[in-house]
Amino acid sequence: MSSDSPSDSKLEIAHVLAMDVVGYSTLLINKQSRVLADLNRIVREAARFREADAQGKLLRLPTGDGMALVFFNHPEAPIECAMEIAAAMKSSPEIRLRMGIHSGPVNRVVDVNDRSNIAGAGIDIAQRVMDCGDAGHILLSKRVAEDLAPLPRWNPHLHELGECDVKHGRKVSLVNFYTAEIGNPARPIKCASGAAGRSTSGASNLRWQKSALIAAAALFVIALGLATFVLSRPKVSQLWTNPSAARVNSQSIAVLPFENASTDPNTEYLSEGISEALINSLTELQQLRVIARSTAFQYKGKDVDPRRVGRELQVAVVLTGKVRQMQDALSVQVDLVDASTGAQLWGSVYDRKIADLVAVKQAIAQEVTAKLKLKLSSEEQHRLIKRDSINPEAYQFYLRGRYFWNKRTPDGIKQAIEQFQQGIERDPNFALGHVGLADSYIGLTFYDFAAPHETMPKAKESAIKALALDNTVAEAHASLAHVLMNYDWNWSEAEKEFKRSIELKPDYATAHQWYAIHFLTATGRLEEAVQEMKKALELEPASLVMNTFMGATLYYAGRYDEAIDQCRRTIEMDPNFAVAHWHLGLAYEQEQVFDAAIEEFQKAVSLSGGSPLMKAALGHAYAKSQKKHEANKILDELNELSKQQYVSPYEVATICVALGNDEEAFQLLGKAYTEHSFHLVYLNVWPEFKSVSSDSRFQGLVQRVGLSR
Repeated sequence: MSSDSPSDSKLEIAHVLAMDVVGYSTLLINKQSRVLADLNRIVREAARFREADAQGKLLRLPTGDGMALVFFNHPEAPIECAMEIAAAMKSSPEIRLRMGIHSGPVNRVVDVNDRSNIAGAGIDIAQRVMDCGDAGHILLSKRVAEDLAPLPRWNPHLHELGECDVKHGRKVSLVNFYTAEIGNPARPIKCASGAAGRSTSGASNLRWQKSALIAAAALFVIALGLATFVLSRPKVSQLWTNPSAARVNSQSIAVLPFENASTDPNTEYLSEGISEALINSLTELQQLRVIARSTAFQYKGKDVDPRRVGRELQVAVVLTGKVRQMQDALSVQVDLVDASTGAQLWGSVYDRKIADLVAVKQAIAQEVTAKLKLKLSSEEQHRLIKRDSINPEAYQFYLRGRYFWNKRTPDGIKQAIEQFQQGIERDPNFALGHVGLADSYIGLTFYDFAAPHETMPKAKESAIKALALDNTVAEAHASLAHVLMNYDWNWSEAEKEFKRSIELKPDYATAHQWYAIHFLTATGRLEEAVQEMKKALELEPASLVMNTFMGATLYYAGRYDEAIDQCRRTIEMDPNFAVAHWHLGLAYEQEQVFDAAIEEFQKAVSLSGGSPLMKAALGHAYAKSQKKHEANKILDELNELSKQQYVSPYEVATICVALGNDEEAFQLLGKAYTEHSFHLVYLNVWPEFKSVSSDSRFQGLVQRVGLSR
């Protein structure tokens, strides 16, 4: 028993290679056994594994869905072993393996089964590094990368990723290792955030070259006999310029959600609205990096140090504020803070009338650009204010509309429509008011809250009106593209509008999202869709919508295990987001994990207030799992519900196909075609219709929608 007592434990430096199979838990039991057997065989055949094992310098630790290999012989052993394993994996593409490497202190211990085991930071961090990756990734901790960077053999293949969030609010600094033959060059989904950096590969390699030179110089000093260097390894910041600090652009800002200092919760729209309006205005300046609303608003209601915000979002300055409204009096207090020091750069209090709201917002935007010493052209100065309504009352209605729109609920969207309409009545020439109205009508249709023929023509009319007023409004182009594709099935014009929106405003995440999940996915350009959706997620990494539809894009691409991982991460961000549960259920169902799928769909139905879209998914899962009684019960509920509100025949058809009622399914699909049902554009990629895809009626429907097989 003395062998594992604290007094006998001894720290050693171990070089750890952790690996697991992505999506392992969703595999059937017999497939799990086959995958692990193949993985064990490949690992045992690796030359580095055999060499270290023969020398007694290797400890093998099974982890259920993978393993950890703990080397005690050489720092390069894990990366060499990883390369051998990755090369061998090419003959077993069904094994979606990810690997993580770290060197650090460990203790040898004896577990409850009297077997040798390992504890300590060395193995814990290796596991965290691995957890940040997707299938195919070989990720290294920065500590390991620094050891390898001076060596020409490794340096060209080290690609810095920056920091990535891991468990318990901690961060780990990562480097992606890949060559032309092995590894995954794509940015890990979990690292797709502004905080993780956006440097180009060229800039990244320059940093590693600098790192290599400095490290080489350090080795030269050692050669001269300064043995004390060995005893006191310098920190990363002593070896090279801190990459995180180097990436902070002096012209970057986070506008945090302003605090509602009023006692009336009905004025919440005002504090949120001013913050969002400032973000939108400042985003018009290409020279200024502005953190997206969804990312900045994760700090809502939290008392956070601006320096922490600066570190987490990699910005130079942070703008905070408080808003108080008392009848027609308005008070707005703002503070611009240096995110590196916490020092106040500027602050002001605006005591005005509520009618001066637009002027106050414009004054704040102009002061911020002045304090950041931005040199604005006359055109840029005009862009700061050109999208604002000249009617203060119309502007208030617009802010209320966006406040309700952001709730993404049936009642919220309907309230948003009322507010946008009120604003347009007071200022018919306010382009953003028309965009808000278009987006609201689209939202009602997307979530099956209303029939397409009731809302989509109105959405198109509103988007066209907005563009007639100002054809440089990127949001209007995206909204029009949405309608052209999902309702008019005018594919060529839709793509032109999506591309124009992105050209006008490259950092408009919603345009990237809609282009990815709607157009590129529906037309079968699935890999393009995944890459486009990653761009949207990089722009708004804290957005529940972007995270969820990253999972949806992976789902339609047939990458179900990755979709499951992504949707799970989204649900960790907010367990009450119904759409994430819906997409997680869809992915589980395709992996034939029906009990888990049914559980997720039940949550989605409950959280969405009984959405017909979510109910239909639940009915389909019941039918696929041979629970026909439950499936028919859902059909009856949807038929009854259709007497009171809109229920898409497309969604109901999926249940009929699963039950084997193909004739009824095609009748419903015909009705969906007549109605221009929203999801009809996904015919070619929706797995639920795979069993009838060869039917001539299905192929004819695909052609009439404008798609080709």
